[in-house]
Amino acid sequence: MDTLTHNDVLTARDLYEVDFYQWAFHNADLLRQGRFTEIDIVNIAEELEDMGRSSKRELASRLAVLIMHLLKWQYQPKRRRGSWSTTIGNQRREIKRLLEDNPSLKYNIETVIAKEFIEAKRIFEVETRISAKEVPETCPYTFDQLIDYSFRPE
Repeated sequence: MDTLTHNDVLTARDLYEVDFYQWAFHNADLLRQGRFTEIDIVNIAEELEDMGRSSKRELASRLAVLIMHLLKWQYQPKRRRGSWSTTIGNQRREIKRLLEDNPSLKYNIETVIAKEFIEAKRIFEVETRISAKEVPETCPYTFDQLIDYSFRPE
C-alpha cells in the first residue's frame, strides 16, 4: 500500500478524518521510520483505548449470550436443542480465546458477569416468556463453571 510521503499536503492527523485505513498504515510507517514528531499521537492513543474497550465489550457480549443459553438449558430442559449446546460451546471457546489474548480482562470478571447476567435475564425472559422472577437475582454460575466445557446446569 502506498502511504503518504513527507511532502503530502494532508498531515497524519488530517488523514484520520478522511481515510482511516490509510491513516493507520501511514502512522505505522512513521513509527517504523522513527519519525515520532509526525505521528498522530492523540488519535493513536484514542484508537488504542478503543481497541481495549472493544475487547471488553466483546467479552461482555459473549458472556451475556452464554449465560442466557445456560439459563435456557436449565429452565427449559424439555426444549433443549443441539443449537443451544453449539452456542454454549462456541461462546466458551471465544471467551477463552479472548482471555488468552487479553489476560487482564479477567480483572474484575465477577463484576462483568453480574452486569451481563442482568442483560441475559432480560433476553431470557423475552425469548422464553418465563418471568425473570423465576431466575435468581444474581448469576448462579461461577466464572469457572461458565468456561468449563463440560458444565451444564440441571
